[in-house]
Amino acid sequence: MDRVFIEGLELRARIGAWEWERQLQQRLRLDLELGTDTRAAAASDALEDAVSYSAVAECLCERAATTDYRLLEALAEDLAAHLREHFPVRWLRLTLHKPGAVAGARSVGVCIERGEVATP
Repeated sequence: MDRVFIEGLELRARIGAWEWERQLQQRLRLDLELGTDTRAAAASDALEDAVSYSAVAECLCERAATTDYRLLEALAEDLAAHLREHFPVRWLRLTLHKPGAVAGARSVGVCIERGEVATP
């Protein structure tokens, strides 16, 4: 299986377990790997045969901005399900970072994998 990826995508979302966190949208960072078959895109050299990075990024940013979760785990699950509904991916790994959430740490977060990785 081939993989396309996006690293360091900045999202804004209402997220947090504490009420003071939920007063405004917070900055999150997302890393994403999508398992898909890129052979058609490679053969045609046509965007319509590929998973569009910009369409995926826009979809994630829009979805995150409209959600309201307490936990990163819930937001990550929502984003993963949304991507699998709208794009031809068989597998994904989504890492969601919450910079500044823990003093002394550059970032904390969650990484989830959904779907099945095809064996060669």
